Amino acid sequence: MEMIRLTIDKKTVEVKKGTTILDAAKSIGINIPTLCYLNMGDLNIENKPGGCRVCVVEVDGRRNLAPSCATECMPGMVVSTHSMRVLNARKTVVQLILSDHPFDCLVCAKSGNCELQDLAIKLGIRDVPYIGEQSTYREDTSPSIIRDVDKCIMCRRCEVMCNEVQTVGVLSAINRGFQSVVAPAFEMNLDHSVCTYCGQCVNVCPTGALTEVDHTNQLINDLADPDKVVVVQTAPAVRAALGEAFGMEPGTLVTGKLATVLRELGFDYVFDTDFAADLTIMEEGTELLGRLSQHLQGDPDVKLPILTSCCPAWVKFFEHNFPEMKDIPSTARSPQQMFGAIAKTYFADKINVDRKKLIVVSIMPCVAKKYECTRDEFKVDGNPDVDYSVSTRELAHLIKRANIDFVSLPDSDFDNPLGESTGAGVIFGVTGGVIEAAVRTAYEVHTGKALEKVDFKQLRGLEGIRSATVDFDGLPINIGIAHGLGNARKLLEDIKSGKSTYHAIEIMACPGGCIGGGGQPYIHGDTSILKARQKAIYAEDAGKTLRKSHENPYIIKLYEEFLGKPLSEKAHHLLHTHYFDRKKEVFIEE
Repeated sequence: MEMIRLTIDKKTVEVKKGTTILDAAKSIGINIPTLCYLNMGDLNIENKPGGCRVCVVEVDGRRNLAPSCATECMPGMVVSTHSMRVLNARKTVVQLILSDHPFDCLVCAKSGNCELQDLAIKLGIRDVPYIGEQSTYREDTSPSIIRDVDKCIMCRRCEVMCNEVQTVGVLSAINRGFQSVVAPAFEMNLDHSVCTYCGQCVNVCPTGALTEVDHTNQLINDLADPDKVVVVQTAPAVRAALGEAFGMEPGTLVTGKLATVLRELGFDYVFDTDFAADLTIMEEGTELLGRLSQHLQGDPDVKLPILTSCCPAWVKFFEHNFPEMKDIPSTARSPQQMFGAIAKTYFADKINVDRKKLIVVSIMPCVAKKYECTRDEFKVDGNPDVDYSVSTRELAHLIKRANIDFVSLPDSDFDNPLGESTGAGVIFGVTGGVIEAAVRTAYEVHTGKALEKVDFKQLRGLEGIRSATVDFDGLPINIGIAHGLGNARKLLEDIKSGKSTYHAIEIMACPGGCIGGGGQPYIHGDTSILKARQKAIYAEDAGKTLRKSHENPYIIKLYEEFLGKPLSEKAHHLLHTHYFDRKKEVFIEE
């Protein structure tokens, strides 16, 4: 492999041919500020348009400054990353960006976590001498995401995530010159588009142009209302990331502190979505075994591979793009919605509270869950099973508003009966976890034998598409796993063309699964944080006494007292759903 030697800030460095100046500088500890640039190398995600010019450097022999993120190293190149000419250029560039940016930092949702704000501070900008026309666009609000396009700086990170990584194709650059902006095609609203609300655009936006819909004020009102009983459920990925918002190391498990802080905030009952994840496995696993049985009996109409249905962004994706295949995914609701249905029936009866006075709130790593709560099929006479969802970031903000010293909180347990879970429920938070949980139960139900080794490491990892074969005591089960909707599209195209040989496929919309959800603390491209969260989830699973969903005593009791058995008429009514052809829903506003 050809190596290149050059000098950066009077330091000699040797790098592979094709390396950019930005990466070469980073390799010797020189940090060049960036804004539009984004690199999530382990996930093969990179945005380096060189458009903002914040990362410019001076190269001997060149008249113009060069964007370091898009300029490859050349032999003998001499680079200065912080000359006075460079510093002045960066300051001027950021001042020009700010000249067309709203000065509403005090009320902006990204204030304190805004890369443009941080850069202005770093560059010592205290005034904006270039006062010009301000662009004005209408604010675009959907059930999950708010677009405040006046704050768009045309970094186009969201476009890369939406089009190249997720292949959803909603966001793209439109117009030219002063009126150029990243927006849905024909400037339609997000909720009239094929947007899946995965929130990855929110995760990479460096400003407040893209943020989640905030439900914390609504939550405060409900918690303060003495006539309401407020129940909370919290997803597995939250416990592996929430601590980051309070200065704790990535991957620090805060399960016990999470249960405590939710009580401190005033929730009447504190439950765990992992309980509903165990319930999901009972329904989805039974559905899988049923289809496999049909397949083994030679039924030509059996729908295989079965696709997992826990991720609402993924569900909306196939409803828009592959509606002709809507009978292939499992009909099992997501754990969030299963929990809501059980909370407003079984649990509401136990505590003798009318469902309309029972407020069910979920703490989720996901912004698509906000949209999922609003779907009509998850309502009874207009009353939603889950009233609304709050992201991990929103919960962190609320804890800080309440002046709670999160780090010093003691650990406590979740309430029962909807708070007990197994390790199988925990691993729903990572890519590969749902199908691994399903395999643990499906194996024992199918074979009637105890599964001694529950760790299916062949199903784990961060590769975008993974394949494995699991031996069900002589019956080989072919499993596919994808995270990221672009990878999901590839597997769906194979199914559509008849090339797929899988029996079951797990799909999650976000990088790494729920640990990389659109509502998690921002990682700013650092995939080592995803790996730390992933490690934490598996550590909690390993530490559980029970690690198979069908062993959860409260799940067993729920079926005995209320549901009957998996896929019973009552279970199907409460815990299953159906899907829609959404191609016809997309329209252009006049």
